[in-house]
Amino acid sequence: MKCKIASLLLFFLLIAEGLSAQDKHPEYQYPKEQEKMKTLEEWQDMKFGLFLHWGTYSQWGIVESWSLCPEDEGFTSVRPEGMSYFDYVKEYENLQTTFNPVNFNPEKWAKAAEYAGMKYMVFTTKHHDGFNMYDTKESDYKITSTKTPFSSNPRADVTKEIFDAFRAKDFMAGAYYSISDWHHNDFWWDYFPPFNRQINYSPEKYPAKWQNYNDFIYNQLDELTSDYGKLGMLWFDLNNVSNEKKVDWARFEKVISDNQPQALLVARHMYTEYEHYRTPEQQVPDKALDYPWETCMTMGEKWSYRPNENYKSVYELVQLLVKIVSRGGNFLLNVGPSPNGDFDDTAYERLESIGDWMKINGEAIYGTKPIVPYHETKLVFTQKDDFVYAFYLPDEGETKMPARISISSMQPKEGDEVYLLGYNKPLKWEKNGTGFFVEIPVELQRKPKCENAWVLKFQNE
Repeated sequence: MKCKIASLLLFFLLIAEGLSAQDKHPEYQYPKEQEKMKTLEEWQDMKFGLFLHWGTYSQWGIVESWSLCPEDEGFTSVRPEGMSYFDYVKEYENLQTTFNPVNFNPEKWAKAAEYAGMKYMVFTTKHHDGFNMYDTKESDYKITSTKTPFSSNPRADVTKEIFDAFRAKDFMAGAYYSISDWHHNDFWWDYFPPFNRQINYSPEKYPAKWQNYNDFIYNQLDELTSDYGKLGMLWFDLNNVSNEKKVDWARFEKVISDNQPQALLVARHMYTEYEHYRTPEQQVPDKALDYPWETCMTMGEKWSYRPNENYKSVYELVQLLVKIVSRGGNFLLNVGPSPNGDFDDTAYERLESIGDWMKINGEAIYGTKPIVPYHETKLVFTQKDDFVYAFYLPDEGETKMPARISISSMQPKEGDEVYLLGYNKPLKWEKNGTGFFVEIPVELQRKPKCENAWVLKFQNE
């Protein structure tokens, strides 16, 4: 009996080890090109960016693209009951004929993002549904087509307008581009019905169609990197289009680098040399990571515009930013513009409130690195030059600062001063074993200089 139990334990241990090995991703590879490394380093110092998911789907206030995907998932199942799949596709693609965002004003978006303290942006030039938000020559399924009412607007090439508006505010601009294109006949070939998110034919059996689709991607990437100004990154999504073959990444990288040698490739979740930084989605790693990474996350619950969206609170957004940066990451925060071409009022309010906090505490965010022990109790840490920044993260509803803040893992040099950002007088502090504690003046306890997180600054011994 004991032998059987031991054998079973060994069996389950081997399974667990096998699963653990499967969960491990290949080691991250830094870009070899000096221009790309320079962009990567600049991007890592920026810390905070704006993501924009926008397309014809905003008119229905539904999930972006995914309602076209013939998979039985909760996020894909928004089609009215009783409507056939193919009738739904026709109605969805007919949204092109009514898309007319007359309130489109990217300067307003850029101004709000700048105030919030954002330094870079990524815009969805083409999502999985295949609708092009730029003036591609490869398809008529685009915002500048005469089929689209907004095409008569002088600002119809919204990608160009958005990039120009943000670059005027010194933002790094990034182009989101879906490798999957559910409108293209060389992706979902109309000879067969689609059966999941991938292509619906064998690239080995139909190599001409596969080649045509790779040529299509190549030509569009050539357009985006030739005609739309300087880009910091090409941010690729839904990259695994076939279990038989991978798309021609080497060819795509070459045209991008030939046109813009500084531009990063973010072929997310591919874990190859074409993923110059990694992008956990809608989550924050629970520890510092030893490679460049970015959390992409929605301000509300969905990526695309939705009426009456449930937006995260300022408290939650500020604390997310602090935790991400303290673990060495960047925060790419998404807003979905409305069908009229504007943000929801609440989104503007959130950006303004984050900006109010950043005006006081931004120096503890930009250009910083993680520092051991990363966090303790209600504190997380960053460092820059000779300074350490200790963020005290209050509980929600905790609006009064504590009378004393204790740090056990580090301490200032004897005679050095400790400051609270936003308050120009040094604070009293005392050593306490291997750490120290800081006294908070009564007037600051009652009326802190900001809300949601408070930052101590000192030089570590």
